[in-house]
Amino acid sequence: MSLATTDLCDAHGDNVRVVAAQFRDYGARREFAGIITTLKVYEDNVLVRAALEEPGHGRVLVVDGAASLRCALVGDLIAALAHTNGWEGIIINGAIRDSVAVGAIQIGIKALGTCPRRSAKNGQGQRDVTISIGEVTFSPGAWLAADADGIVVADGPLEG
Repeated sequence: MSLATTDLCDAHGDNVRVVAAQFRDYGARREFAGIITTLKVYEDNVLVRAALEEPGHGRVLVVDGAASLRCALVGDLIAALAHTNGWEGIIINGAIRDSVAVGAIQIGIKALGTCPRRSAKNGQGQRDVTISIGEVTFSPGAWLAADADGIVVADGPLEG
């Protein structure tokens, strides 16, 4: 069974949606897949931490941070928390920090870039809502696979 995004696209055609936005890899794992949980936040990571404090059960957290690069939504402590709690990966439409330390943590993390500034701590945002990033809709409960070639989304788990 291959979870390579290229193989999934070849095998499933229009049943997978390819994210057009270009994300960079930051975590030590470059390939990951799982059921999607979503967040919509803006320059505030309280809900990000709260979600990743829960058992991940192999899920992927997709965070729509409105593509803001003015502050980071995830750093090394939150990435380590996600790994410890069994999350497969995190997709951040925004920035991370502590990129060298994050690169040593065995979790998949994709983000638009880095910023050394921490986020606000107001607890504002929405969880488990449908979001759109890179011309693709992410719904809670859908499935995602990511690797060095990109991110694909499907209605349910796929095999290559």
